[in-house]
Amino acid sequence: MHLHHDPAAPAASEIAFDDFLKVDIRIGTIVEAEEFPEARKPAYRLLIDFGPGIGQKKSSAQIVANYALEDLRGRKVAAVVNFPPRQIGPVRSEVLTVGFPDEAGEVVLFTPDKDVPDGARLF
Repeated sequence: MHLHHDPAAPAASEIAFDDFLKVDIRIGTIVEAEEFPEARKPAYRLLIDFGPGIGQKKSSAQIVANYALEDLRGRKVAAVVNFPPRQIGPVRSEVLTVGFPDEAGEVVLFTPDKDVPDGARLF
């Protein structure tokens, strides 16, 4: 899977609406954030609470350029919750936290501009 970080890149090829519906993106609250020194690229280990339906899930996120550890706890983030887990060094990443690249190509987390409950699904 190759992701385009170039804001001038054209849109990806068309997909069916049903394909979009297969990707389950939910809002959760970061309950723990820790250093992840074993990661190949600088990253944090996150524990994110997606509410009673999904519960707490682990993620690894390459967000160190724009976020200090102490700023992450309590932050709402969006993540894909229905990919199979991936082993990243010693961490089993269960969800993919999503964001957008800034001018330098570093991740900016995607956060709703009003409060939504943990577990709310993107549509």
